[in-house]
Amino acid sequence: MEQNNCLIDIVIYNTIIDSLCKDKLVPEALNLFSEMTGKGILPNVVTYSSLIHAMCNSGQWKEVTRLLTEMVANNCKLDVVSYNILVDAFCKEGRVSEACDIVEGMIQQIVDPNTITYNTLMDGYCLQGKMDEARKVFNLMITKGCVPDVYGYNILINGCCKDQKIDEAMALFHEMSRNGLVPDTVTYNALINGMCQLGRLSAARQLFEEMSACGLVPDAITYSTLLHGLCKHGHVDEALDSFHIIQNSGIEPYIVHYNILIDGLFQVGQLNFARKLFCALPVKGLRPDVYTCNIMIKGLCKEGLLKEAYELFRKMELNGCLQNSCSYNAIIKGFFQNNNVSRAMQILHEMVDKGFSADSSTATMLLDLLCRDGGDQSIFELLCRNCADDQNVNMK
Repeated sequence: MEQNNCLIDIVIYNTIIDSLCKDKLVPEALNLFSEMTGKGILPNVVTYSSLIHAMCNSGQWKEVTRLLTEMVANNCKLDVVSYNILVDAFCKEGRVSEACDIVEGMIQQIVDPNTITYNTLMDGYCLQGKMDEARKVFNLMITKGCVPDVYGYNILINGCCKDQKIDEAMALFHEMSRNGLVPDTVTYNALINGMCQLGRLSAARQLFEEMSACGLVPDAITYSTLLHGLCKHGHVDEALDSFHIIQNSGIEPYIVHYNILIDGLFQVGQLNFARKLFCALPVKGLRPDVYTCNIMIKGLCKEGLLKEAYELFRKMELNGCLQNSCSYNAIIKGFFQNNNVSRAMQILHEMVDKGFSADSSTATMLLDLLCRDGGDQSIFELLCRNCADDQNVNMK
């Protein structure tokens, strides 16, 4: 009976500790852990896994090492879940070689890697653009008797698309179907993105239609990917048609969809339409974010509408949308390009005072101005301050 009560206690503690860790309340989880051990209840692999996962997520590697050492001291062996937590953490940190060492260690401890282990390693290599290594892991997984799942294929397909190896991605897409796996929305999103990046818009449209025909519901990422691809390659009218399809299908567009369209409209010189979409945002229950405002400022400056751009720039903070480095650089370049150097310099000083830096094109304009003005000391000092701020940011 006492053993049963103890079992119930460890289960309850583990549940609460895991919940606290998932809510990022790590100090509270550690306090509960101390309370538990103080009562003589020994932690098990589930307890340690929850804590190690939380420590990995917060980058507390010394604590991870301490907990692992404590596990060994308590004769508590890691299971496949614990190992997978560590492999995932190292891969996300870009330390894939160390993640591979962990996999070697788990094999030595006679703990077999599973599909999740191999998927995690593949993802780690894909994040580094090492597609050949990711493919080797995929092939190793098959030889070890682990059956690839949709998630694993999606990792490789997405990696190939980002590496602009769209033919390899399509080959994997057909392979997964032959193996009885059903592609999901994530699969199609990756492929549509890959096609759009390469300008193969007809193939992207075909995938979109095929996806819908298969009964898959396009999500916000699907639409934003398609809209961005169409606008990027100058097919703004078609992007607008797709946008109307989104609205007519009962899906409420997100601010990101409006941002893509507004930017696309400015790219093809449709100022009035861009402004109309921007002004319609409050009616749609959407608030412009910093990206929306930056797109508008850049577009208005491009059209020579400096007054309107500057008014929007100043209204950003009043509307609860703080300017960022891009906001400042956009309005400064607008004034420089329209020969209003005094206003540009005024905002430039303000930008540097706020800790933001001039981007490469703004800095080039400053250098040109410095050469034209025969060595204006204030411009020289401003450039020095800007460079110093950049160095301080890099050192941090």
